[in-house]
This record gives sequence, C-alpha cells and structure tokens, in this order.
Amino acid sequence: MTLRWLVTGAGGMVGHDVCAALESRDETVLPLTKPDLDITDAAAVRDAVRRAKPDIIVNCAAYTKVDDAETNEHLATAINGSAVEFLADAANEVDALLVQLSTDFVFDGAKRTPYEVNDAPAPLSAYGRSKLIGEQAANMARKFVVLRTAWLFGVHGPNFVEAIRNQVRKGTNPLRVVNDQRGRPTYTPHLADAIVRLAQRAHEDENARGIVHYADEPECTWFDFARAIVAEIGSDTTVNPVASRDFPRPAIRPAYSVLSTERYERITGVEPESWEEGLRKYLQLRA
Repeated sequence: MTLRWLVTGAGGMVGHDVCAALESRDETVLPLTKPDLDITDAAAVRDAVRRAKPDIIVNCAAYTKVDDAETNEHLATAINGSAVEFLADAANEVDALLVQLSTDFVFDGAKRTPYEVNDAPAPLSAYGRSKLIGEQAANMARKFVVLRTAWLFGVHGPNFVEAIRNQVRKGTNPLRVVNDQRGRPTYTPHLADAIVRLAQRAHEDENARGIVHYADEPECTWFDFARAIVAEIGSDTTVNPVASRDFPRPAIRPAYSVLSTERYERITGVEPESWEEGLRKYLQLRA
C-alpha cells in the first residue's frame, strides 16, 4: 500500500535523503523546505497538514548549530521543541503518524555501555535541551516515533567528513582530533532508509511506536573516524589524538553517546549499516 508522506525540512541533509529514499520506493511524498513551511508558525503547520492529509509526517526541520544554540537557546527551543507540538496537534487532526528526529545529545555521556531507549535523558547543552523538549512534544501525537540518531554525515550538508577533507586540502599536518568522545557515525542515506522502514512498521503496528535509536556501526571516537577518512582519501596526513579540554567549545559534548539499536533491530529485523561503507559511498559522490 502506498502511503502519503509529508517531509518538513526537506532541503536539509537528512530531509533531502529521506525524500530520495521515498521517491525510490515510489511513495507519494510532499517535500516542504524551510521557505515552503516555517514550522514555528502554528497556523501554517495546521494548514499545510490539512491540505496534504498525509499518513506519515517526518519532521526533518531542526536547529542544528550546536554551539550557537548556547547563545540562541530561545530560537533553538522554538524550532526543535515548541514547533513539534504544532506538528503533533496537526498530526492528530488528520490521524497521521509523526516521526520526530532526535539526538544522542539528550544524554550526558556518563554511561560506558550503549544508551537504551528507556535510559533517562540528561542533556548537557542548550541544543540537547531543545531536542528533549521536542521529544516530549512528539508524545502529544497519538501516533508517534521519536528516532534518536548521532554523528551524521551526508552530501547535502556540512559534516565532519568534509571538515577533515578541507583541513587536508589546506595542508594542515598534523591534524589534532579529540579521542575522548565515543559514538556511532551515521551516513544520512542509511538513516533515511531506517526512517522509512521504521515508519512503515509504526504506521501499521502500535508496538513499533515510541522511542527508537538508529546509528550506523561500529562505534568509534572522532579520532578513529578522522583516521578512517584520511586513509580512505589516500592522504599521508598524520592524525594525532587530543583531549576535549584541548578544544574548548561553547556546548559541552557527551563523552560517551553510543546508542543501542537493539529495539530498531527487533522491530525491523534489520541490522544497522556500516558507516565505513557509507564513508566510501560519500567520497565517491563528493569526488
């Protein structure tokens, strides 16, 4: 059965890939970019959803400037938090499933084993707080999925892979990259496939709803990730490990933000994909 999908933030890195994943499956999709829809405008959200009458709403619109959020928390909260309530209300009006994307930044990184879906959030940053408010707002939808993910890279937005490539191009040698933050990098086309797969299940089965984690495998540090990038592009640039304290940033990052994907695997019967394979595909596309 073909479903009707509405994708907000369709011009962004994740939104672009979600729309591509849906189109490749011949699904009916209405992509709404930021100029098409300001999700902080409750009336505009209601009208857009009423017109589209979607079965599934995937909210890819987000304030993603993690460090800037420290001084713009009100704006980050308006986009990542309060606006989700407007989407939830609109979803209820047309009986749609709301898929809200969230982040590893809702956790404080104090664990040393992968974060499960029912672990208590404790965000360290304004960005993390704003995304947690968005999770709580998504709960107002009668049918919802909150999909947490992490360490995204894709060809349609700024990302760590491109940052490393740019440093190599500039001749920076050695590179100094933090080695005390651990997570799971995720290629956005892999995430897009996971979103579609999960949403299709959750549309039919209420047991597939609620909070789910998706991230690519395996876990690593930013230093490990940088070394893989440098090796893949065939550079002889040296990568040296450093501590987070050597790179002070406005927003505190969780030291450990590995997400357990066990629930995703149980719901879909599919294991997470490899970020290393995603990196190779990324570099082929950006060659």
